[in-house]
Amino acid sequence: MRHFMLAVSFAALLASPAVAQHHDHSAMVAPAQPADQDAAISKFFEDYDAAQLARSPLSKSYRGIKDADYGKWDDFTDAAEKRDYEADQAALAEMRKRFDPAKLSPANRLSFRLFEKKIERSAAAYKYSDYGYAFDQMNGAQSQLPAFLINIHRVDSKADAEAYISRLQGMGTAMRQAIAQSKVRADKGIMPPKWVYPYVIADAKNVIAGFPFTRIATEAPLYADIKAKVEKLDLPQAEKDALLKSATDALLGSVKPAYVELVAEMERQEKLAGTDDGVWRFKDGAGYYATLLKNYTTTDMDGAQIHALGLQQVDRIHDEVREIMKRVGFAGDLQAFFKFMREDPRFYAPNTDEGRALYLAETEKAKADVTALLPQYFGILPKAPLVVKRVEPFREKSAGKAFYQGPSPDGSRPGTYYANLYDMADMPLFEVEALFYHEGLPGHHLQRTIQTELTDVPPFRRFGGFTAYTEGWGLYSEKLAKDMGLYKDPYRDFGRLQLELHRAIRLVVDSGLHYKKWTREQAIKYVADNSADAPGGIVKAIERYIVYPGQATAYMVGRLKISELRDKAQKELGPKFDMRAFHDVVLKDGPVPLDVLEEQVNRWIASQKG
Repeated sequence: MRHFMLAVSFAALLASPAVAQHHDHSAMVAPAQPADQDAAISKFFEDYDAAQLARSPLSKSYRGIKDADYGKWDDFTDAAEKRDYEADQAALAEMRKRFDPAKLSPANRLSFRLFEKKIERSAAAYKYSDYGYAFDQMNGAQSQLPAFLINIHRVDSKADAEAYISRLQGMGTAMRQAIAQSKVRADKGIMPPKWVYPYVIADAKNVIAGFPFTRIATEAPLYADIKAKVEKLDLPQAEKDALLKSATDALLGSVKPAYVELVAEMERQEKLAGTDDGVWRFKDGAGYYATLLKNYTTTDMDGAQIHALGLQQVDRIHDEVREIMKRVGFAGDLQAFFKFMREDPRFYAPNTDEGRALYLAETEKAKADVTALLPQYFGILPKAPLVVKRVEPFREKSAGKAFYQGPSPDGSRPGTYYANLYDMADMPLFEVEALFYHEGLPGHHLQRTIQTELTDVPPFRRFGGFTAYTEGWGLYSEKLAKDMGLYKDPYRDFGRLQLELHRAIRLVVDSGLHYKKWTREQAIKYVADNSADAPGGIVKAIERYIVYPGQATAYMVGRLKISELRDKAQKELGPKFDMRAFHDVVLKDGPVPLDVLEEQVNRWIASQKG
């Protein structure tokens, strides 16, 4: 199940895409001329993508494709993951046999190289494919399947509604596959810490709370969603009623029993789960964590190096915060300033509907401010629109504070910035701008939409990713907004530094938890002592790093590399340096490992000198 949840996400670095078995067609292709090689490898990548889509109805839906598979789920079994792994290895072997990089165009040579890296990372991760948690508060069918139907499954016709109902009917099978996977891993001792289970159980119960599952007026999330989508269709009322009746039958006959089974299994595992938090506790946990770090950062940094880098960056940012303290005339030390920013009510919206509306309005203002400036800093701009939404109530208690969902490539679904407004005490107003600049513009929405809208790269590059690049760009964007003249309020500028500090601290606590054997409580205390993070936000963040080991280290590692490359270009080019051109160089090929990005920027610098 975790395979699916990561495979359909840009953040997914450890999942092998679901692809059909490739066959060796090398005898059919004569690799004599470079042009022939270029045409053939382009078709190879297209065939690879078509095979992947044939195995993954959900990937089709994320791309806005509606066909005969629109009402189906993926296969969420370990056997499917094994088939995908074997298919990837066969595809890599076929590519190497059929194509000579020296006879490819520079663009296809890069694609060859990136495909190699992609499949090699997949192979390294597959060794630990059963180490991921099938269910936790960040990932798992209990919330991801409903979120998929609500946010991704569009209903524009009666057939689409019937496909939605078909997916409701199939949720029982999909959930039971995930439960079976969870049981097998639990038998091997691969379980999240005990504190995770109440989150999963609560999420599961939220999905089946309300009508038609219970006799209360409030409608259950999935029922409310399909009802609203059906009501918008131009159909006779009798047909709408029939569709809703079928949906109700599927919710009661398939969805509810599966969720009841899930709750029972999670309650069983909760009694068996331990209290240690880091993956060091697993057999070869050190090897697992090392593989995760390599995947997410695209570097060879180990846990000790990550930890040392984090401490160094925390010290640097603390010094920059002290400059903010001087600007606002704060009398006191760093910890006193953190306490002031954490507790002064002027920095928080009330925990009411009005407060949530205020937060969203402030986000929309940040969106308008930065959008007006983008043409001065980027030659390439995204076409897809961006909308701002609140995280749905059924999953907001366990979801992260803010995140982004990319647009569909056909333009039928916009990019979406989600703000988690469950508890406004965890969403300080001084962070509004920096959060949006990271997740929205000029951050993830700009980068990922440009990537999706590329027309001259293979699909695996349009829809894949490297976390250090993608999240590094998001963090770089927070600082870029300051270069653009934003954060006019010094307290909002502190919010930028606070979020940067948050990412530096991640290096310390992620490696602390999984490499140095810190406890959850040690990690929470370190964050509280060194930042202005809200208490509830601190706990959520640490709990995220515990179940998502290694991923959080990619942000600062990627950001430092992008900033380093920009500084180098500005120094070497002097008056010839063009910010728009630099950003286009970084963005025009989509996500790449950091070493490849450095090579690309170095080539551009050399070309500009001439």
